[in-house]
Amino acid sequence: MSGHSKWAQTKHKKAAIDAKRGKLFTKLTKEIIIAARTGGGDPDGNARLRLAMEKARDANMPSDNIKRAVMRGTGELPGVSYEESVYEGYGPGGVAMLIEVLTDNKNRTVSEIRHVMSKHGGNLGEAGCVAWLFEKRGYILVDKKKVDEDAIMSLALDAGAEDMRNDPGEENYEIITVPEDLRKVKESLEKAGIELAMAEVTMLPKNYIKLDEKDAEQMMKLMDAIEDHDDVQNIYANFDVSDEVMHRVNQQ
Repeated sequence: MSGHSKWAQTKHKKAAIDAKRGKLFTKLTKEIIIAARTGGGDPDGNARLRLAMEKARDANMPSDNIKRAVMRGTGELPGVSYEESVYEGYGPGGVAMLIEVLTDNKNRTVSEIRHVMSKHGGNLGEAGCVAWLFEKRGYILVDKKKVDEDAIMSLALDAGAEDMRNDPGEENYEIITVPEDLRKVKESLEKAGIELAMAEVTMLPKNYIKLDEKDAEQMMKLMDAIEDHDDVQNIYANFDVSDEVMHRVNQQ
């Protein structure tokens, strides 16, 4: 799990920067719109919308913005019509990649994503070429310095978590749930006063590809370039990088 944990933390820090630029609000607004459009505007009966709204609140998005996004999704307010797409491909070193987008122009977006991929040593593949290497799961990160391992393991498993990982050298415990149980486990931990570094539904790799420094540097540049695209909502990849290599790459 270490590869996923490192990227999750990098993504989490990047989201804070994106929030200052307003880019994160754009992505969160799109997700709320599409969630409301596909599942209705009631978060109690629409798990995807509920999670999207929680993410928006965690990012300090104004409540009026959230309300307007829901109303645009349900059609109560006019707005751009977005379509969901998932692109699959490979990055440096043969890393498998899934890229989720919301776009108002699929032809433009796929052309731009293909260009970014090829520029950074990757390429888009056919639908289904790597999706089987990932599984949808709830994913929670908790700082190891904030809580005892036995205490959090007992709480998480009692609340319905599927697994908890404590990889040596990692800064966080990783708690895995089925997507439907993420909210229940998250609320149980928060009720116990445990601060969560991250809680989201994600696509977890079934296995990982270890990257050397050269491929790791190119892979991180590719991930950053794709995440900077306005239409990209999420990106998942099955790479693993050692702490030493990750540190050197982050210093560059």
